[in-house]
Amino acid sequence: MILNPGILALLLGSSIAFLMLLYAAGLGLKILSAWDPQSSSEQQLLLERKTWLVSTIVNYAFGFVVLSGLLFIYTVEDIHRLFIGAMCATGALNANEIGWLVLLVKIILFFAAALWVSLNRLDQCTEDTPLVRPKYIGLLLLTPLVGLDLLLQYSYFSGLQPEIITSCCGSLFSLGNDSVASDIAGLPPAPTMIAFFICGGLFLITLVLSLGSRQAIFRYLLFFASVLFFFISLLSIISFISLYIYQMPTHHCPFDMLQQNYGYIGYPLYIALFGGCFFGLLPGLCQPLKKNPSLKREIEKRERHWLLLAFFAIVVFLAIVAWPILFSPFILLSY
Repeated sequence: MILNPGILALLLGSSIAFLMLLYAAGLGLKILSAWDPQSSSEQQLLLERKTWLVSTIVNYAFGFVVLSGLLFIYTVEDIHRLFIGAMCATGALNANEIGWLVLLVKIILFFAAALWVSLNRLDQCTEDTPLVRPKYIGLLLLTPLVGLDLLLQYSYFSGLQPEIITSCCGSLFSLGNDSVASDIAGLPPAPTMIAFFICGGLFLITLVLSLGSRQAIFRYLLFFASVLFFFISLLSIISFISLYIYQMPTHHCPFDMLQQNYGYIGYPLYIALFGGCFFGLLPGLCQPLKKNPSLKREIEKRERHWLLLAFFAIVVFLAIVAWPILFSPFILLSY
């Protein structure tokens, strides 16, 4: 294993988070087995106090889980220089292909953990705490996934050897390869660009409609627009956005933009995309919970805040994308 501060921080932090979640899950099982919101017994009062302890523990653990995705990308980008043939994070991930699975699990955990924290916050602000059972069932489901993330990280980092000769983005995203990455890189730029900006426009329109109205249909439309825009954006980053950032017609890497040579522009790009899509998902996901009067009040207090955060983040994301398209000397569609 390579002894790197980022690697040690990831493994130590993930281990602590997993142990915290195991303890919280154990308490959660006890709470689930005896929870009776209609009771005012001493046992029920004790369980209610334990819910606050569990919530505090899980909030800190999931807070690290959410941030660990960013730390993982930063770390693999930092260690790529140790491998022969690696020019960016792609080379470090290719040095042990478990790394790609780690990245996928971290993306899933980002949304799942952030959603749990958001729902827990809603639940804690109500008097009847109607989400106790659903959120602890969610905790029991997510704890093994966090354990899997820890195991995969250890397998990935322990399998890295500096003498490994690895391939990098030049070969992975080459149009001549028979791979999914190559197929995405080979998407025609003009239609992909049109689809991207249409989806971005629809996302912003549904956000504005949701800000102006409390009708459920707009929340559900925003949910589907968020999901669609997220995946279209990931495809577009490889297909054409990266080309404008690098100002090269054949450089499709989604990770080089994280480097100093490109002003670390990839970090605000990805943070804005993930944050905007997450906050765009929340109103639609929480809409069914409005059947409960206490939850409805809390959701309606926060919805506008979520919508404004989503709007701001997506505008930032679109501005970062549009700037090199509009103002750089590079003209992609002539190639």
